Amino acid sequence: MEISALQKERAAYQPKLPKALQGAVKVKEGAPTKSVDNQEEIKKLFPNTYGMPLIEFVPGENADKKKINIGVILSGGQAPGGHNVISGLFDAVKKLNSENRLYGFLMGPGGLVDHNYVEITAEFLNQYRNTGGFDMIGSGRTKLEEEEQFEKGLKIIRELDINAIVIIGGDDSNTNACVLAEYYAAKKYGVQVIGCPKTIDGDLKNEQIETSFGFDTATKTYSELIGNIERDCNSARKYWHFIKLMGRSASHIALECALETQPNICLISEEIEAKDMTLNQVVENIANVVAYRAKQGNNFGVVLIPEGLIEFIPAIGRLIQELNDLLAAHGADYKDLDKDAQRKYIIAHLSKENAATFETLPEGVARQLSLDRDPHGNVQVSLIETEKLLSDMVGSLLAKWAKEGKFDGKFAAQHHFFGYEGRCAAPSNFDADYCYALGTSAAQLVAAGKTGYMAIVKNTTANANEWKAGGVPITMMMNMEKRNGEMKPVIRKALVELDGKPFKAFAAKRDEWAKNTAYVYPGPIQYWGPTEVCDQTTKTLKLEQD
Repeated sequence: MEISALQKERAAYQPKLPKALQGAVKVKEGAPTKSVDNQEEIKKLFPNTYGMPLIEFVPGENADKKKINIGVILSGGQAPGGHNVISGLFDAVKKLNSENRLYGFLMGPGGLVDHNYVEITAEFLNQYRNTGGFDMIGSGRTKLEEEEQFEKGLKIIRELDINAIVIIGGDDSNTNACVLAEYYAAKKYGVQVIGCPKTIDGDLKNEQIETSFGFDTATKTYSELIGNIERDCNSARKYWHFIKLMGRSASHIALECALETQPNICLISEEIEAKDMTLNQVVENIANVVAYRAKQGNNFGVVLIPEGLIEFIPAIGRLIQELNDLLAAHGADYKDLDKDAQRKYIIAHLSKENAATFETLPEGVARQLSLDRDPHGNVQVSLIETEKLLSDMVGSLLAKWAKEGKFDGKFAAQHHFFGYEGRCAAPSNFDADYCYALGTSAAQLVAAGKTGYMAIVKNTTANANEWKAGGVPITMMMNMEKRNGEMKPVIRKALVELDGKPFKAFAAKRDEWAKNTAYVYPGPIQYWGPTEVCDQTTKTLKLEQD
């Protein structure tokens, strides 16, 4: 395989490990845990994996030469650092016993069900150390939910003499890991299941998970691109750039990029929902900033928009919730109708308030809300061109104001959507280290005989040597939520907290950024050089851990 000069040099980078994982490891157990909500329901659904203690690894005296084979799965969307989780797993299992084996199931959870796998050897793995992407074994979105899948997976687990499955994924994938762990524990199959917290969206975090891996690299990659656009914007001085950023359910990416680059406007979905703002109010706020800057002779600017914004505008959120229920119950009646008949069907079956909201939406947006769904039954918000919708509506309002003599500036828009650009970037030093430590922790959880746990690494704003590694029971993070019309146990998503330090730091500065051109140009991720440049964490993490 041909590799770049950067990849060649990067392969030699040895990720740093917390002190507790550098030699022999001892398990320190904490108090029993309970789920974040719906305790009785979650306990009933997970009787074998509920209430387990938190685990911290501390330096031990004698290394256990434990014989374990592990199967690893990459699940869901890509995030920088996945290969380093696998590297940490591999090095840790081989360190325990050189005869131990690591198998990668190909193209996600489907590889376990369909028995598609590869044995991960040192030679094979060395091509992928410290690289982005999930191309080592591929990823997929097959949901592990059915007993038939669990039993089919068990056949290949037995054939390869695998002791444990490690699932590297986001909240949905780790929910599936918890269901699988419970099933194998209930059947007394002796197969452990461990999860790892992955998602660039940043919404898989809580008291135990300080950050999900990939968030650091992705936001640094997007911030570089935004900085480049800001510099172009400040050079040409004739365009408003509307930039949509990945992050389906939460605005963590947009908020972090705003803290890094200081754009003129950054919308935070959670704030818009909390203030019960309408789409027209959002548009008017943007138009007011455009008009103010035009008066100063600045007919240019940058607007950051979270991918999931449309769902957080309360009236549209209520509409989507009813649409989800309607299509879950009557999708079969609806799908074969033509476009006009589908529109009429929806309006006829919605409540009066939601039907009125649906009728006011541009036709393309209304169609996207009512048609294509992702595998979890959710609206595919990434397909809705919110950046164009907003700029069109701002342009129309400014044209109206111009006729009324309230606006005499110029408004021309450019549009961008940054998503895939950040998902497979070469991991930053932070993500390279963090992921390697997560993989090592996952291996140690397996060696300790644990199941239904997620590997965690804490104290991440300190020097890597001082990080604390361990495990958290997945059930501790779960609650009951409505999915596809049914109540299901899921890991609670972490949204932007409006009373949290990162949002407050942003809110304190945004009026100044709106009026003035205060852009910051972060530049590309640095891998070599002064530690204050190369090993920086995100501003979000720094503020949260301060």
